[in-house]
Amino acid sequence: MASTPTARLAVLRKTVSRGALLELMAQLPRCLVGMEACSGAHQLARDLQPLGHQPRIMMPKFVIPYRRNQKNDGNDAEAICEAVGRPNMRFVPIKSVEQQAVLVVHRVRKELVELRNGQINQARSLLAEFGVVIAVGRYRFRQQIGAALDDPRVPELARQVLHEVNARIRALDEDILAYDRRISAQVRDSAAMQRIVAVCGVGPITASAVVASVGDAKLFKNGRQFAAWLGLVPRQFSTGGKPVLGRITKQGDVYLRTLLIHGARSALLALTRRDDKLSRWASALIARRGFKKACVALAAKNARVIWALLAKGEAFQLDRAAA
Repeated sequence: MASTPTARLAVLRKTVSRGALLELMAQLPRCLVGMEACSGAHQLARDLQPLGHQPRIMMPKFVIPYRRNQKNDGNDAEAICEAVGRPNMRFVPIKSVEQQAVLVVHRVRKELVELRNGQINQARSLLAEFGVVIAVGRYRFRQQIGAALDDPRVPELARQVLHEVNARIRALDEDILAYDRRISAQVRDSAAMQRIVAVCGVGPITASAVVASVGDAKLFKNGRQFAAWLGLVPRQFSTGGKPVLGRITKQGDVYLRTLLIHGARSALLALTRRDDKLSRWASALIARRGFKKACVALAAKNARVIWALLAKGEAFQLDRAAA
């Protein structure tokens, strides 16, 4: 549904097919167009911009409070029309074709990683049926799978099938490595990604995913707002002037948040063996709050640093990051 920013009454109610939507929108005056984030929303927003419209994409959970009656297409359209005109509404940045192309690489790679993990866990569980136990972890699996398949306790039929499973795992390793190399090549050609990859706990995959997902970091007012967008800030349940903070909100992009936390975990293991300002901060935090909470804290700090690097175009400085 489309509306002008000041409109309060519905002036047009019409159901159109996807193919006829742009033709209809071309006949309408300049409008503020609201839509929920979904597959195809970014392309539709890009198609509406040349027509003079102002497309705005919103997360579905921000639209739900404005739906007054039961869920159907008409009530959803009214809720979207009401939500898009709210002055404090938060919108999803419209991604370019280039950004979405990079994210295609990440999404396909992520699916392959999940498939590989599933195959490894399946092989481990099937071998355990015969008393052959392989330690947890991808690298340990690679080290022990050969001896496990040669174990005399494994029947010949099961051994043949598990050899086929191991061959599929090796093929997935090669496919994932190819995507990793493609991402690394993109990072070498991007100045923004090069600035981010210098941050402790941020590798090429995280740098590429952040730049492709965020685009213009200046859309966020500050680093804390960016960290909140990633769900790395405490959840509030405050009332009566008494602040009550809980665990992190876990809102926003799960993939980016996962990359930042995993990267922070690896960085903490290295920082504890160094002696600089950031390392001392990390060691004190681990001693005070524990390793897992320190991982999340470092991920939130890295998110703020990344925002500063993207929004201000500055180079990474370790002393300032430790502040």
